Amino acid sequence: MTALALPTRRDEAWRYSDLDALASVWPVPDATRITVTAGESAHGHLLQDAATGAAAVHDYVIDIADGGRFDFHLLNIGGRLGRVTFAVTLGKGSHFELNGAIIGGGDQTLEIVTQVTHARPDATSGQTIRSILGQRATGSYLGSINVARDAQRTDAFQSVKAMLLDRTATANAKPELEIFADDVKCAHGATVGELDRQALFYMASRGMDPATAKTLLLKAFVAGVFDDVSDEAVKDRLEAAAIAKLETLV
Repeated sequence: MTALALPTRRDEAWRYSDLDALASVWPVPDATRITVTAGESAHGHLLQDAATGAAAVHDYVIDIADGGRFDFHLLNIGGRLGRVTFAVTLGKGSHFELNGAIIGGGDQTLEIVTQVTHARPDATSGQTIRSILGQRATGSYLGSINVARDAQRTDAFQSVKAMLLDRTATANAKPELEIFADDVKCAHGATVGELDRQALFYMASRGMDPATAKTLLLKAFVAGVFDDVSDEAVKDRLEAAAIAKLETLV
């Protein structure tokens, strides 16, 4: 059997990746396959917290049948390379929701790559991604919403925001729409910014030390990503890991 070739940066999905780190775990394991049956509601989550210097790649292939719903919460913070991908296919009247956060520092490369296909009518999807990047870290979101020709009345959005703590950090945000139906509601938006200096000055004028002020602003930036996690233990674990990671960057 011919070995699967290592990706190159000519492949758009790998353009910003750390291919040297990827080589240490290539070929990666088969994707995790999730099937949501008709009318079913299901949930998933991932805390990607690989060891320092390690490479972690998690691929998901998700099929949601008619009337089904799948919600996924992701915190991507670990390893030299941390990459999580989703290939989602939506049936009639189904829904997919992704809420994710990337928090990176040092020389990390952290990525979320999505391909959400609306294959049938009346399906909805939402993707909300927040990134906080410091030092020389690279954080990337590459996401596509693909609406098939007969997938009328699709309603989908992507909301991507990144915060850079240092000028040496890099955020890549590339939301995309590919639409072949004419009765759809699709929206996407991406912003990259820095901490609000006026807010930091205001908090300092009230006696707050810089590290505490930065931490509070960063917590506010990612607030809401994990608010609707139904399992309180999972929610607490994700939020605690996010706060611990943030504290290493300020």
